[in-house]
Amino acid sequence: MATLPVGIWTLDGDVGQLRQLMGRLVISTSGQGFQPLTDPVNDWLHENGAGDGLLTLFVRHTSASLTVQENTDPDVQADLIDALRRLAPEDLGYRHHLEGRDDMPAHIKAVLTGVSLQIPVVGGRMDLGTWQAVYMIEHRLGPHQRSITMHYIGA
Repeated sequence: MATLPVGIWTLDGDVGQLRQLMGRLVISTSGQGFQPLTDPVNDWLHENGAGDGLLTLFVRHTSASLTVQENTDPDVQADLIDALRRLAPEDLGYRHHLEGRDDMPAHIKAVLTGVSLQIPVVGGRMDLGTWQAVYMIEHRLGPHQRSITMHYIGA
């Protein structure tokens, strides 16, 4: 049986002292949908002199989430929103409804999609694939102001 070639990339060397950066990105949403974060996060990394390390993003809300997804065909985002609506419809008679019919489904969608991401940073930019971008998903129907904590550690 032949072994498949595997590409291995290693960052090796004395990184000296590690540094740490923290920041907060605040965005206003217009309602349910994907909010692009790649450019403002990469700008923040660049402006603060990030090198090689690890970035953690954390959305500080229970009815929004973070994801890495395709950045080219907007139909992907529309299909994902449709799929999440089917998984957590508004009309199931949830007990929790203090903030509206869309609140409990938004909590369910956030549980399914997650509130934090860890992304390698190489040369001061997130090391995303060609067709990848970082998004915050607003799960509520109305506009909201959302905040994302950014934490970088690296050289």
